[in-house]
Amino acid sequence: MESGLLIIISLLFAVSLLSMLSNRLGIAYPIFLVIAGLIIGITPGIPNLNLDPDLVFIIFLPPLLYSAAWNTSWREFWAYRRSIALLAIGLVFFTSYAIAYISNALITDFPLALGFVLGGIISPPDAVAATSVISRLKVPRRVIGILEGESLVNDASSLTVFRFALVAISSGHFVLGKAVFTFFVIAGGGVFIGLAIAAIIYLLFRYLPTDPAIDTGITLMAPYLMYLSAEHFHCSGVLAVVSGGLFLSYHSSSYFNYDSRLQVQSVWNTLVFLLNGIVFILIGMQLPFIIRGLETYSVSQAIGYAVIISLSTVVIRIVWVFLGSYLPGLLSERIRAEEEKQNWKEVFIIAWSGMRGVVSLAAAFAIPQLLLNGQLFPHRNLILFITFSVILFTLVLQGLSLPLLIKWLKIEGDDVSMSEQKLQLNKQLAEVAIHYLNDHFARELNNNEDYRRIRDRYERIAQQSDQLMSDYRQSKPAKHSIRGIRTASLELIKIQRAQLEEMYSKDEYKEELLRNKEHELDLEEARLRRIGV
Repeated sequence: MESGLLIIISLLFAVSLLSMLSNRLGIAYPIFLVIAGLIIGITPGIPNLNLDPDLVFIIFLPPLLYSAAWNTSWREFWAYRRSIALLAIGLVFFTSYAIAYISNALITDFPLALGFVLGGIISPPDAVAATSVISRLKVPRRVIGILEGESLVNDASSLTVFRFALVAISSGHFVLGKAVFTFFVIAGGGVFIGLAIAAIIYLLFRYLPTDPAIDTGITLMAPYLMYLSAEHFHCSGVLAVVSGGLFLSYHSSSYFNYDSRLQVQSVWNTLVFLLNGIVFILIGMQLPFIIRGLETYSVSQAIGYAVIISLSTVVIRIVWVFLGSYLPGLLSERIRAEEEKQNWKEVFIIAWSGMRGVVSLAAAFAIPQLLLNGQLFPHRNLILFITFSVILFTLVLQGLSLPLLIKWLKIEGDDVSMSEQKLQLNKQLAEVAIHYLNDHFARELNNNEDYRRIRDRYERIAQQSDQLMSDYRQSKPAKHSIRGIRTASLELIKIQRAQLEEMYSKDEYKEELLRNKEHELDLEEARLRRIGV
């Protein structure tokens, strides 16, 4: 008991420490943690921690998917639905099919059904790996939206292929059409169950008294309720969590107050950070266990298979993404009219962002040791090794090369348009506040200076936003002006915080009052750092 707890605490501490180092080195933390886990795993004296697939699918996956869904814009998800469906469903089945035939031709005595097992395992890019790498880079919002949407859905389609292929090992053949049909059946059931549970939770939030602690507790339980309920009825737990998370996120402004939003966000940020960190360290630590299982293959032979299949997954994705981006528009005038023209550089970034992760490795470990007839599952350890290699190959090679690729292609983000939208939003909200003050507090505005100061503040916000937008449209110097205002505001907060520290030591004010003021400064700094002035 104590040794197990010590291992968990040590892992959590390692996650925090290694994440600090990854920030210092400017490397996305999933990549850094996998490499660190690899080093830890081969270090003598370190206990082996085998990855339990049930632990991943039941403990880790629901909250990670829920968090990703919560932070995904439903409007963007729907706007990019065709691209997302082509990647999350079409590409998964296409990759599974291609890898099945490639592995069947490449590896001796590797039947086609076993190839579909491998294809189903390595076909889905990882939600966390892709978004954590790409979100650190300046890329158009469309690219991020498509990748986030893909990573939410592709696990469901890949696990369908995987489960069908496992059954096919006994029967000797795999029917892709039946797997596709079954996918839509279990996907529909998962979406229905997820939305039903989300609707119940929504009604609880809306019509029963809650507080931030209760709200946070329910959001922590929600993904497990959705996932386990869907799996109980043999539906897609993945899509249950995704659909429920999208629904609750879209309506969250109607049932969460400011206090709940702040607390829920803080708790979830910490939880997701720790879960992600543990998962990626555990991925790296599996290598010694996997290599020991290569009894009938030499390491060099297994590496050869792994390199070919890893390269195949990369090429397959590139081919599919480019075909899916341009071919529908060439064939359909309606698609050409509805969708914006594709930028080949953005298309290539999407094609290159195929990093695999924990779901693939968990699925590989979920392969049973024995078949129903009592025989050993064929090539199980080789599949584990290839899966690990594909994860390492895509995560490290593609993840580390993405920043260089984006810089080389001279891809720019949406900073300018987003800044203009922020200014427009600030102006509109300020004008709403001014109109409300004039309509409902006319007497107070005439008789009370404090009310006039409030109105003056909003008028300044509206005027400043309008001026900065005008500067943007003319010669773009507003960006530097905004940065200057933001920098000055942050310096003022720093000065005030330093003064508060002196007040703590002098005992001039009650400590509770000082802490409340410090919290106000924290919120103001968070506002400035997240959304600018």
